Amino acid sequence: MLRASGVLLTVLTAIAAAVLTFPAFFRLDQTFPVAQIISFRPLLAVGFGVAAVVFLLLAAARPVRAFALSMVVVLAAAGAANAAVVASRGLGTAELPAATDDSVRVMTWNTAGEATDPALVAQTAVAMGAQIVSLPETTIETGEQVAIAMRELGSPMWAHHVEFGEDSWDAGSTTLLITPDLGDYAVIQSSADGSSNTGVLPSAVAMPVDGEGPIVVAVHAVAPRPAYMQKWRDDLRWLADQCAGDNVIMAGDFNATIDHMARFGVDGGVLGACHDAAADSGNGGVGTWSTDVPALVGAPIDHVLHSSGWRTTGSVVLHSLDGAGSDHRPLVVQLEPTS
Repeated sequence: MLRASGVLLTVLTAIAAAVLTFPAFFRLDQTFPVAQIISFRPLLAVGFGVAAVVFLLLAAARPVRAFALSMVVVLAAAGAANAAVVASRGLGTAELPAATDDSVRVMTWNTAGEATDPALVAQTAVAMGAQIVSLPETTIETGEQVAIAMRELGSPMWAHHVEFGEDSWDAGSTTLLITPDLGDYAVIQSSADGSSNTGVLPSAVAMPVDGEGPIVVAVHAVAPRPAYMQKWRDDLRWLADQCAGDNVIMAGDFNATIDHMARFGVDGGVLGACHDAAADSGNGGVGTWSTDVPALVGAPIDHVLHSSGWRTTGSVVLHSLDGAGSDHRPLVVQLEPTS
């Protein structure tokens, strides 16, 4: 009876470990509570590793040795697999490559509303040479302060904005700054009025007026809380649909990791036809949320995605601003046109 119970527990543990390690294969990557757990793959890897050590110590007791060693094999394999996934996406790079005449730098930073000083946002964007700045949870008033401060620092920007409701709730606003060097832009009406948008929190789809620049999407998907799971899935599906052309740049708070997006990838893309710039340049495993925990155990839910008209040449997650007020870290990416 004891042996049968041990075999059953080992099998159940192996199944659970497989689901958490390869959630997309089991089509549970967007299901509660798996979706929440896999957001923190580094912690999963550590947790499996610690559990393996515990069972290795238990193996010293002869009556449970066979069971304990079988658990060690399962848990160690799961820990190693999760660690390998994180490492393959990148554990961080220190700086961006030198900018070129054709490169475009994109910064995204969920500012948590008034928690982050607009002057600091502007200084950071200018220091990083950002030409596109996506600011979820940022009102147009704050966005204009950032744009004015950037202009005074020698980097003028046009401010675009989408807001859901009129209660001045910061999370109900998303601001997008674009350099005039990329041409004139306008937020499309269906994005502005919410008839085609993420469902709970606003995203801004900005189209080039002259038809030459990239389509730019400032993203804010709802978080996958239990009451919002379907709305969260709908947001990811809508965002994937925005990435159908070859000249699209998306940046913002997706409230999703690469694992959650995989189901909506097409033609080799991570989400729609878009690729993840951080994962392609050594930062895909670095957590952008929350600043309360070290980056290598956080959740990489802020992204810059791009379609086939662009390629990534570098990225960096800024750790030095963890005390700036926001619970998100800024992500800066450098892109180059492919033609």
